[in-house]
Amino acid sequence: MYLTVNNAPTYCYTGGKAFDSAKPIVVFIHGVLHDHSVWILQSRYLAHHGWNVLAVDLPGHCKSEGEAPASVEEAADFIGALLDAAGVQKAALVGHSWGSLIAMEAAARLKDRVSHLVLVGTAYPMKVSPALIEASLNEPEKALKMVNVFSRSTLAAPPSALGPGTWVFGASTALGRRVLASNTRVNVFHRGFVACDSYAGGDAAMAALTCPVLFLLGSQDQMTHPKAAQGLIKGAQAAGKTVQVLNLPVGHHQMTETPDATLFGIRDFLQGR
Repeated sequence: MYLTVNNAPTYCYTGGKAFDSAKPIVVFIHGVLHDHSVWILQSRYLAHHGWNVLAVDLPGHCKSEGEAPASVEEAADFIGALLDAAGVQKAALVGHSWGSLIAMEAAARLKDRVSHLVLVGTAYPMKVSPALIEASLNEPEKALKMVNVFSRSTLAAPPSALGPGTWVFGASTALGRRVLASNTRVNVFHRGFVACDSYAGGDAAMAALTCPVLFLLGSQDQMTHPKAAQGLIKGAQAAGKTVQVLNLPVGHHQMTETPDATLFGIRDFLQGR
């Protein structure tokens, strides 16, 4: 489904179901050098089990036009504009990695328009090594290989990850190349990493939340180590937020390494279990 957001065509995957604004709504937000497809296993299930799904391609990424966000704050404003364009008054936000920062900042700004917040593979501060930032700009193929190794606890996909025999490293590499090539005006790889590294609003955003929050972390995550989320978790708890924490024995790409556990964690949280 395409929506016009900030005067630009914006693609949202709806999970194979027609959008029905009367149903509860979940917005899925991808991370750096990803698109809506990283949520395919979770978004399609929810779309067929009573939810509206908007798994978005961020501006300047793959099927969406517009200027690629240069900061978490810009991307958070885009999420608000997306809800307005879809005629959505209230939605749950689910974000992975950079998308988790975007979801958190958007939830802080949108207040009661956000019913639930799910932060997958999150960290704050989300610092990126200078070597990786430099490689993403000048040697993107090298940086892409580094990220795909660091993001996973195994290069052998579980049977439920897109079918037996799936080559997760190759699939992720191909996705990254496709996303990078989709925007010939700016390097979305480098821009996304700089946005993560420079974001300084996490503590304030967490304090401003008005919705329950789920931290869905990978115990073997080398990109956003679970220890780096503890400040946000403790801050949310100290502020009296409703907080759940789910630790999975995987790396940074929970959506394909543990697709079922990731899905059921999100589903149960959204259902108030």
